[in-house]
Amino acid sequence: MSIPFELPPEDRASSPFTGYTRAHWEAVADGLLAAAWRWATPGGALLDLPGRPSRSGVRSDGLEGYARTFLAAAFRVAGAGGADPHGWLERYAHGLVAGTRTPGREDTESWPVILDHDVQGQPMVESASVALGLRLTAPWLWKHLDEDAQDRAEEWLRGALRHTPAPNNWYLFPFTVAGFLESVGRGDAATAAVRERALELMETWYRGDGWYADGDGRAFDHYNGWALHLYPVLDAHLSGDSELSERCGARLRAHLEGYGLMFGADGAPLHFGRSLAYRFAASAAVSLGALTGHTPLTPGASRRLASGSLRYFLERGALTGDGLLSLGWHGPHEPTLQSYSGPASPYWASKAFVALLAPAEHPLWTAREEAAPVEAADRVLALPAPGLLVQATRADGIVRLHNHGSDHVRPHEGETAAEDDPHYGRQAYSTRTGPTAPGNAADNHLSVEVAGRGSVRRRLHPLGAGQGDGWGWAASWHRPVFTAGPPMVPGLRVESVTVAYGRYELRVHRVAGAPPGARLTHTGWATGPDEPLVSALHPLHGWDAPVDVVRAPQGTAFTRWAEMPRLTGAAGGTSPHVCLATLTGESEAAPPAGAVTGTTVDEAWVEVVWADGARTRVSFEPVEVTHTTA
Repeated sequence: MSIPFELPPEDRASSPFTGYTRAHWEAVADGLLAAAWRWATPGGALLDLPGRPSRSGVRSDGLEGYARTFLAAAFRVAGAGGADPHGWLERYAHGLVAGTRTPGREDTESWPVILDHDVQGQPMVESASVALGLRLTAPWLWKHLDEDAQDRAEEWLRGALRHTPAPNNWYLFPFTVAGFLESVGRGDAATAAVRERALELMETWYRGDGWYADGDGRAFDHYNGWALHLYPVLDAHLSGDSELSERCGARLRAHLEGYGLMFGADGAPLHFGRSLAYRFAASAAVSLGALTGHTPLTPGASRRLASGSLRYFLERGALTGDGLLSLGWHGPHEPTLQSYSGPASPYWASKAFVALLAPAEHPLWTAREEAAPVEAADRVLALPAPGLLVQATRADGIVRLHNHGSDHVRPHEGETAAEDDPHYGRQAYSTRTGPTAPGNAADNHLSVEVAGRGSVRRRLHPLGAGQGDGWGWAASWHRPVFTAGPPMVPGLRVESVTVAYGRYELRVHRVAGAPPGARLTHTGWATGPDEPLVSALHPLHGWDAPVDVVRAPQGTAFTRWAEMPRLTGAAGGTSPHVCLATLTGESEAAPPAGAVTGTTVDEAWVEVVWADGARTRVSFEPVEVTHTTA
C-alpha cells in the first residue's frame, strides 16, 4: 500500500534488507506529526483525532493525541540536537500553556486533571509522555517558557505524584514525571518517594531471563520492551545514573537475548498480548539497547529489526489515507483493541523513535544492516522465567511463541470465562497469524467439553521449560473454566507440554479428573484462504480421525476470514492426548503425517520417534522432557 507522505530514496548499500536510513525515520516522524496536527484545537492543547472514543472520553483522548505525538516530536528534535525545521516544539509549547492554564474546565483547550487510576486515570498515562517530551527538549522548549507557565505545567504534572497508579507498569508514569521535575531543579521529597516506590516494585516484578511481569501475577508481553525496560533505562541514560544503568541495563541486555528473535523475516513483531495497536513501538527496546550499549545485538542487526518493523506496518495499511495511525494491526481491526483504546492510542508507537536519540554518526545508523536472528538460522529458545518457548524457522521467516506462562490474571482475581482474552489464553502465537476473535472458534486451543459446554484457559501454572541443540520445550497446567453452567469441574486439570523440533510442534496434553462423557477439541493455527501459509494438525494418540476444519468468519488481524484444523476425542479419568501441529510458509513442505514414525503412550509418559530417528520422551509426575538424536 502507498504511504501518504514522501520518503527519501532507499539506500540498499547501507541497508540491504530494508532500504531505510535515519532520514527515513525522520521523514516518518514528520509525516505522522503533520497528519495528526490537522486535528488540533486552536490553541494546540488537544489533538482530537477522528474515531470512536475510548472509555475515558473525548477530552482525555485529545490529551492523548497531544502527549503521544509530543513523544515523536521530542525524539525527532532532541536527536537532531535541537534542529526543528518544521517548528514542532513551538506548537507543543503553545499547547502546553493552553492546556495547563485552567485544568479540568470544560472548554476548548483545558486538559483533564490527573486522578486515581480507577477514577480518571488516563491523564496519568499521558503525563509521562508530556514529562519525557519536556525532559528531552528542555533546552529548546522548557527553558524558554516563562516562570508562570512552568509553574502551571509542574502543578498539573504533580497530579501524577499525588494519585494512585494502576498496579502495573503505571508506576513508571509518576517515576518519569518525577525524573523530569528533578532534571529541571524542581525535585523534592515527593519526587524522590515516587521514584523509590516504582523501583522497589520493579524489583518484585522482575522474574529473570530479562523479563518483568506487568504487575503482580504473570502478565508477560510487549509492555516489557515499550514500558518496563524503556522508562528506567532511558531515565538512567539521560541522568547519568550509573547504578540504575548497570542494574536495569543488564536486564535489558538479557531481555534482548531472547526478544531479538521475536521478529519475523518480514519485520513483524509477535502478535501477542494487549495494546497491539502500538505496532512498531515493539522495536523500542531494540533501539534503546543500541543507544545505551545494553544489547547483545550488533548495530546492523538492531537497525534491521527496528527499520524492518517500521516498514512492515507502513506497507501494510497501518496508516489511513490522510496519514493517521489507525486502531488495529495492519489496518483497522476491532478485535485487536481494548476498551481503553481511543483514536490517538496508536501513537504510543512514537516510542520507536527513541532510535533517533542515536545521532547520525552512531553505529546504529552507520553500520551496514545485518540479518535478523530469524534470518540467520533455525532457532528454538526456552525462556523458563516467563514460561515461553520461541520457535523460529529460517526458510519461511516465521517466529512462533508457545505460551506456558503469561495469563494476564491478577493474583486477587477469580477465573471466569467472561474474562477470557484471546491475546493471552491461546497456546501459541506467531509473526504471521493472529488469534481469532471472541465469539468465533478459538485457534491453538484445547477445550474440555462437559455436557456440551466448552472451556477456556485462564490462569497458567508453569511446569518448566528447557532446550537442547535444535529443540526445546515448555509446559504448564491449568484448570479449565467453563463458558456456561458451573465455572469449574472439581478435580479437573489439564497438563500441557509443547516440544518444538524443526518446524514441528509436538503438543502433549494429559487431562486428569474428566467426568464420564467428556470430550476434547483441539485446534491449530488460524490462516486465511489467500495467505501462502499451511496450517496442519496430525493426531498421534487420543484423538478421533479424521481432522476436520472449523471456520472463523470474523478472521484475524491478518485475514478477514480464517479457518483452522481441529481434532476431537473422548476424555475420562486420566487420559493423554498427543498430536503434531505445524504452521509453515513453505508450500512444498511435507505434511506432518510423515514426521513421526512411532508413538508409545503410558498414563505417566509419552514417547515419539521422529522420522530422522530422534526420540522425544515427555514424562509427568514431575514433568520432564528428554530428546535424543539417532
